[in-house]
Amino acid sequence: MKKIAFHTLGCKLNFSETATLSRFFIAEGYETISFNKKADVYLINTCSVTATADKKCKQAIRKAIRLNPSAKIIVTGCFAQLKPKEIVNIPGVSLVVGAQEKLNLPLYLKHIDTKEAPKIYSCESDKVSNFFPAYSLHERVRSFLKVQDGCDYICTYCTIPQARGKSRSGKIVDLINEAEEIAKSGLKEIILTGVNIGDFGKESTEDFFALIQALDKVDGIERIRISSIEPNLLTEEIINYIATSKKIMPHFHIPLQSGSDNVLRDMKRRYDTNLFREKITYINKKIPHAGIGIDVIVGFPTESQKLFEETVNFINNLDIMNLHVFTYSERANTLAASMKETVPIDIRHKRSKYLHLLSAKKQRFFNEQFLFTKQNVLIEHKDKEGYLLGFTENYIRIKLPYRANLKNKIISVKLTKLLEDGSMQAVYLD
Repeated sequence: MKKIAFHTLGCKLNFSETATLSRFFIAEGYETISFNKKADVYLINTCSVTATADKKCKQAIRKAIRLNPSAKIIVTGCFAQLKPKEIVNIPGVSLVVGAQEKLNLPLYLKHIDTKEAPKIYSCESDKVSNFFPAYSLHERVRSFLKVQDGCDYICTYCTIPQARGKSRSGKIVDLINEAEEIAKSGLKEIILTGVNIGDFGKESTEDFFALIQALDKVDGIERIRISSIEPNLLTEEIINYIATSKKIMPHFHIPLQSGSDNVLRDMKRRYDTNLFREKITYINKKIPHAGIGIDVIVGFPTESQKLFEETVNFINNLDIMNLHVFTYSERANTLAASMKETVPIDIRHKRSKYLHLLSAKKQRFFNEQFLFTKQNVLIEHKDKEGYLLGFTENYIRIKLPYRANLKNKIISVKLTKLLEDGSMQAVYLD
């Protein structure tokens, strides 16, 4: 039996696709093994959201080559779509597969000869049109269900539309079938993933609100989380429905990117700070216990010190749980990369550090509100210190003393102590 090893970089969407590809290869007779072991085939699913992501992709490729110089090395994902020629020139790479061709990977692998020149199967991003259905199963306790792919937004800092193509979605009937398969596997929580999931169904008569209503009825699934959703696409209708749902978790991940309207315009974002504030206020009104995480980019070319301070002040006045901070990275073929202004790298890092401290402060304040309250927690795994780890419905990370056979179970606990790492200690209620 031939052995194949997978390595995934980047987002939940990539993880869902790698998990699906692994099932394809298992059906073809392959045995999956750790990426740290000697395999016959290595498949690397790449990211290209930053220069650091590109660097990690190359490191993973070279690691696979070192592990087995005679192995077949396959590279797919965003970096493969954006820079296939750069990858194919790395000695040892056998196959580079773009966004349109992932479904055909097992077929292409059959025709690879490591003695021949490496092959590229790809097309221009504007020709990427198929939807590759994907979901994870037992790789983790929670399943990532891909509902949408691609993006029609042209933010000036982002290469995702170039890497993923235009916005397209699965069909609700197919996604319900996949959710039912996930439920049959015994997993209790699904995370809806995509590039711009609020755009779900825009090419059809379906929409994201109809999708969550349908998924809410799937037997066996006890928790549904919505991954990152654009503020302009997060409607009051969706928020109101989540407020009454027993399955859709009170947890939101909303990209802000900047708290300065000037910077938002330069980024070509489709909202302003007033709209963003209104969304957060509405969520807090309808779902007071909701956990809200927001994305912020620091060091965008036109972000002066004054405009950065606008972002800090804006975030300070938002009732949110935490921040996901990204340091701006120049990306080829984006408008932002050609802007004459620039923020020095050391200043970018200082701003990032400041916002990480602000995030920790926000997380602590949010957690304090739930001290000594009863919460339902899905147990995920045991950490190196022997504690069980899991998340509350509103996404507070908790630690519990170890008990056997609790993985993938939802239990009731009481939160008892704030911990330095942003999590909370809890005790059992039985």
